[in-house]
Formats: sequence, C-alpha cells, structure tokens
Amino acid sequence: MTTTHASRLLAWYDRHRRTLPWRAAAGETGDPYRVWLSEIMLQQTTVATVGDYFRRFVERWPTVEALAAAPLDEVLSAWAGLGYYARARNLHACAQAVATEHGGRFPSDEAALLALPGIGAYTAAAIAAIAFDRPASAVDGNVERVIARLYAIDTPLPDAKPEIRARAATLVPPERAGDYAQAMMDLGATVCTPRGPRCVICPLMAGCRGRRLGVAEELPRRAPRAEKPTRRGLAFVLARKDGAILLRKRPPRGLLGGMDEVPSSAWREGLLVPEEAMQAAPVPARWSILDGLVRHTFTHFHLELTVARAVATTGRLAELAPGTSWCTIDRLTERALPTVMRKVIAHAHR
Repeated sequence: MTTTHASRLLAWYDRHRRTLPWRAAAGETGDPYRVWLSEIMLQQTTVATVGDYFRRFVERWPTVEALAAAPLDEVLSAWAGLGYYARARNLHACAQAVATEHGGRFPSDEAALLALPGIGAYTAAAIAAIAFDRPASAVDGNVERVIARLYAIDTPLPDAKPEIRARAATLVPPERAGDYAQAMMDLGATVCTPRGPRCVICPLMAGCRGRRLGVAEELPRRAPRAEKPTRRGLAFVLARKDGAILLRKRPPRGLLGGMDEVPSSAWREGLLVPEEAMQAAPVPARWSILDGLVRHTFTHFHLELTVARAVATTGRLAELAPGTSWCTIDRLTERALPTVMRKVIAHAHR
C-alpha cells in the first residue's frame, strides 16, 4: 500500500468512522484505560455485545486504579455473560499491575505492554497505536481479512498469519497511526466483510489484487477445523424452601476459573451414566432428573448437561461442602455466574 492508499483510507475513515463508546472524538487521542478495556472485551466478542458491558464497567470503575481496587468477585460478576472468563481475571490482574508497577499509567511501547497480564501482540499494538499514536501494526481478524484480500494471499489460515502480519507492518503510516489502525478495523467490519464485501465503495478497491482476480470473497482461506468433541455431565440444582439456590466456587485456574456454578459431576466425553454421575451430588436428597438438556459450546468442546433438581431439607444443610453457599433468586445477578450456569438454573425453573 502506497502513501496514497493510506491517505485514501484515512480520508474514508474521516467520513465514515464508527461512533463507539470507547472511541475518542475526531482529532483526539484515545484514553489508554478505555482503549485497553474495550480491546480486552472485544476479544472473541462482537461490538454490539460489548457496548453495554463497557458502559457499565467505566461507570462503576472509571479509572484503572478503581478497577484494580475492586474485589475480583465483583469484576467477575460484572463480566458474567461476556464469556472467555480468563479475560476477566487477567483484566483485574493487569489493572493491579498498572496501578502498582506503573503508577496508574499504561506504558506506551509494545514491549512493556506485552509484559502485562492478558495483553498479547494484537492488543499491545492496538493500545500503542490508538492510545499513544505509535506506528504499531494491530492485526485482528478484520485486518487479516483486508490484507489477505488486498494481496490475494492464498495460503490458508493460520499458516498465512506470518505473511499477513509482515505485509500489514509495512503499511502503517508514520502519522495518524491510531486513526489508521481504527480505519483498518472499520474497513474490515463494515466494507471488507466476510460475506458480500462491498468492493465498489472500498477506498482500497483500485489496488486490491483479490478483487482484480475475482477471489476476494473466498479469502482468507482457512484450514479445515477439527470436529469439536462433546462432553456431558449432570448438574445439581439444590433449592431451599425459600427458593435460594446452592452455588459453589470453581477453582481459580482453568475453565471458568473463579466463577460461581451449581455443583455438577465431571464433564466427560461419552454417554452420561446418571447412576454414576449422581455420586457427585452435593448432598443426599430426593433428586429428580429433568427432561431435556442444557447445551453450551466452549472454544474447544460442546457441552451437554442433564439437570437434577431437589429441595434441601433442614437436616441436610449441615452437610454442605466447604466453598458452597446459598444465593436467593433475586441476588443471582450479583454473582459471577457464567452463561451456561444461568441456562441450567433457568432450565430447573421451567
């Protein structure tokens, strides 16, 4: 891409830039805290979903120091529903690192940003460019698609990533690097879309090899994905007579680490044997297995949960395991319940 192409892209961005709750006004540099928070939230999540979460976070924790001082459970609870919960744990750890090791100010160079929890190559480049106007090359999925089409890169992803990143790095202009990074993201999101790219209105149309060859919509190519396995388990919804639900805290590391859940058997591949899974029940009770399944998909596997329901009797309450607690229905929104557990509780109350 020549300087002329970069100028065309920036001129297009000046006319068509999206208005986003975390984006600075035209001519202003982005606030590092807001840029960082939005970029973490946008990983594996759509702009439409992130908007309300972002607004609630900055209203509740307007600075990185405020977020660092918040209890992790409150951060996880506010994050509930966004998925990929390791991001929330890393978000809190990163806020604490910035507050304690950097005096509450995000570093401006990519190397220092990369050393912070939860910040990878793309996020470091995005923060450096958007918040500090550093000439950094931020390559997300949208930018990968633009570059693959612009240069007609036929190698399937993920093998094409090194070439795409190398090409993208040569295109960053020395000035307005932050606007350029956001322009590339907007171009991929609104014009150079996965299906039905709007090539006729693209500011880079004249130099796009993919369009010239008639293969733009086919790019980037992707290697076939392996079939996801399906795991199964038995979830136990234990209720007191006042309607409170028994919850337990998951281990701090691993899948859904630190989140709340209803107790369940181990999630394993193969058929579920209810008699065996019932041994994982939190207390002996008159468990009723409900019809239907709760289905949820994680990054690496599908999950099918059968739900068992019971009412706790007074004599059983002293037998509860450490780490469990009761939560009334009206306070479930205050707990760090992942989406799959909200589905389980809803299934039990049909």
